[in-house]
Amino acid sequence: MPTPTDRPPTRPPRTPRRALTGPPPSPPDPALQQRAWAALALGVLSLIGLSLAGGLRRAVYIVIVTLVVGALAAWLGGTAMSRARRAGSARPRGAIAGTILGVLGLSFSAIALIVFAMFWNELSAYSNCLSGANTLTAQHACQQQFSQTITNRIRSLQPGG
Repeated sequence: MPTPTDRPPTRPPRTPRRALTGPPPSPPDPALQQRAWAALALGVLSLIGLSLAGGLRRAVYIVIVTLVVGALAAWLGGTAMSRARRAGSARPRGAIAGTILGVLGLSFSAIALIVFAMFWNELSAYSNCLSGANTLTAQHACQQQFSQTITNRIRSLQPGG
């Protein structure tokens, strides 16, 4: 017959998770919800804008605009979440997605601007070459020339190169 000391200890009853954290948070303020949706829409717009950048001269302006739109989306999403946390309410729907998409748009736009700044002369020469190329052979020659100049430029940027 087992003695009371031979029995395994009993666990305390499990309490539901909600009981540990208190009552559910109140829904977010409608203004914060609108801010979150605006962040999401602007984040999507910044990524779509990057895909629509065509033509070298126009692309620079579009990338600058998408940089600003992405930064605005990240800021709106971040402030919506922080204001909801300070108010003790639930996080607005779309705030995280808007922040992430805004940061992605901001990052891709910044990278594109850096590439434009580093390779502007090569990109301009390629654009001019393509505008004068009337045949597939001439376009292929432009692509070959562009590829060679980019390769040479990258080699010149490497240390010891």
